[in-house]
Formats: sequence, C-alpha cells, structure tokens
Amino acid sequence: MIQTAANWWKGGVIYQIYPRSFQDTTGDGIGDLAGITQRLPYVASLGVDAIWISPFFTSPMKDFGYDVSDYRGIDPLFGSMEDFDRLVARAHELGLKVVIDLVLSHSSDKHPWFAESRASRDNAKSDWYVWADPKPDGTVPTNWLSIFGGSAWQWDARREQYYLHNFLTSQPDLNFHNADVQDAILDVAKFWLEKGVDGFRLDTVNFYTHDKQLCDNPPLPPERRKSDTAPAVNPYNHQSHKYDKSQPENLAFLERFNALLKPYGAASVGEIGDSERALELLEEYTGAPNGTESNRLQMSYVFDFLSGDDLKAQRIVDVFADLNRVAPNSWPCWAMSNHDVVRHEAAGTCRMMRSRPIARC
Repeated sequence: MIQTAANWWKGGVIYQIYPRSFQDTTGDGIGDLAGITQRLPYVASLGVDAIWISPFFTSPMKDFGYDVSDYRGIDPLFGSMEDFDRLVARAHELGLKVVIDLVLSHSSDKHPWFAESRASRDNAKSDWYVWADPKPDGTVPTNWLSIFGGSAWQWDARREQYYLHNFLTSQPDLNFHNADVQDAILDVAKFWLEKGVDGFRLDTVNFYTHDKQLCDNPPLPPERRKSDTAPAVNPYNHQSHKYDKSQPENLAFLERFNALLKPYGAASVGEIGDSERALELLEEYTGAPNGTESNRLQMSYVFDFLSGDDLKAQRIVDVFADLNRVAPNSWPCWAMSNHDVVRHEAAGTCRMMRSRPIARC
C-alpha cells in the first residue's frame, strides 16, 4: 500500500510503549520518557510506522495514569516536558510517528476541574461532570454499573448528589453534553498537536456521552452475555448498555475532533469497548464509502483479537465475515494484545497491527 504524509496510518503498524515498564534511566525502578528515547533506534529497526505511548500525564496513579489530574503536565515519575520534546524530535528523526494516549471520558478526582465542579451546584464548572439527584428513597439515579465493580454512581456530600464513574470512583466522568467541556478537551488536543504529536489513541471512545434522560439499562439474556469489556464475574455483563454509553451525540463530537486534527495531518484511533455492537460502532465511527476518509475517526479497534485465548483460524475467518457484513466501510485497527490483557505468546512487546477489511485488500 502506498502511504503519503496525509495517510501515514493506512496499512501501518503501531508499536505500543507502556512507559512505566519500558526503560528506566534514573534507577528508581520506573520507566521514563528518556528511556523511551534511548530505545527508539531499536523500535525503528523493527520497521514499525509509529509508537503509541500510554499515559504519562500528571496523575495520582490510582489507575496507573488513566486517571489524569493535568492533561498538559508530565508526571515527574516519567520526566519533564523537555524529555518529551526530545522524544518527539528523536522519533521524527528516525521516521517514526508519535501517537499519545488521551483519556477523555473521565479525569482523576484530583483534577482542578472536578475540585471546582464538586464545590457547589452553581459554580462555573458545576455541570462539567455528570451529576444527578438521588431517587426519592436516596438510592442511585440509575442501575448503571461500573466496569470495575459496583454501582457507577458515587455519593458526594458536598453537593448532595451522585456523580457518574464508569471505572474507579476516583475517575469521575466528564459531561460531554456540555459544550464548554468539549471546547476544553479540544484545547488539550491542540496543545499536544502543537507539541508535534502525530495522532491520538482515544481511550474508551464510546464512553464519552451518556443518556441525558438517565434511563435504566435493560437486562441482557444470559445467552448474549460476553466478557469482552468486563470480567465474566462482573454483573456489568448482565446489562444491555443501551443508555450509559455509545450515545448518538458522540458522533458530533468526533466530527469536531477530526476537524481539529485534519490541518495537522494527524490521525486518531479509538478504543471501542462494547460487547453487543462493537462492529456497528466501528462502522459509525470510521465508516467512509468508496475509499474516502471518515470525518470522525480514521480508525478504531475492537476487542476480537485482543486476547490470544481463542485466536484460531476459524475465529479469524468468523471475525472478518462479521466485519464485512456489519462494518463494510470501516477502517479497523487490529489490536494484538495491549496493556489491558495478557500478551500473545509470540509478542515480545505489546503491538497494534492494522489492516483494511478483507473486502478492500
């Protein structure tokens, strides 16, 4: 496949780097940005097109960096902004693109935005997170569950309301129905684009918006339950997640995000976590007919090949058959293990392999 500067991501390979465990240059036992820079010649020698760097932002590390308290800051564990600038410059010297991990569906509860939001019901950021009154009996607003276990709602005594958290209680969900939140997120992305990054891996991209009416999720019959998104023992899998994520309003934000990236020639790859309609979302988020490019995300990945437990020939055939049936215009990004799962036996490091659907190869 012929690649150009504008479509470098087509048919390429992205090599994921998890900073904490990659290369330590200070002797503190924790990998750092300088360590990544040190090893970039080796990564380039593998013939990959880009590196995806897992979160290195300022964080209390309750979820190993996926709980961000400053989207523009480098956590001291990993170095400084100067270290990051040197990393980007060296990567580009070696012909590598740099993709960074943006965690936008939620922040840390230590983020200044949340500190202000929880202070009262009438401050400037009071609606920046998902707040809801209790039911008349004081119980949670909906039956929504957290992927990490228990209710997705946490009581806050300051506001006497619940806030939504799809993951840890220390990871409150941002309210993407608020235009100011979207603007602030786009400003974050622009900051890193100006720093020279070539794209973003968007964590839990289908979790950005929720049902504004706060409807309860319906039950899911046992025969339709899967453990792609949450562990099999988690009752999260007992629900059809019709209202707590994957809302149609998300598409308009993705179009805004894409419009920001386009002048920079940057690309986006979204992580779609959904056991019921992942391929449908893949089509919605990346689909573009006749070889054109989506005005939402360039590519997304689902969890079909993320674990090697069932990676057999028939499984691969079945996945591609479903892909061509449900998402014929999509651009999938095949994730071959990553930081969330046990690595494939043949993988020395976590990698992401991309290809077009069989129908377009």
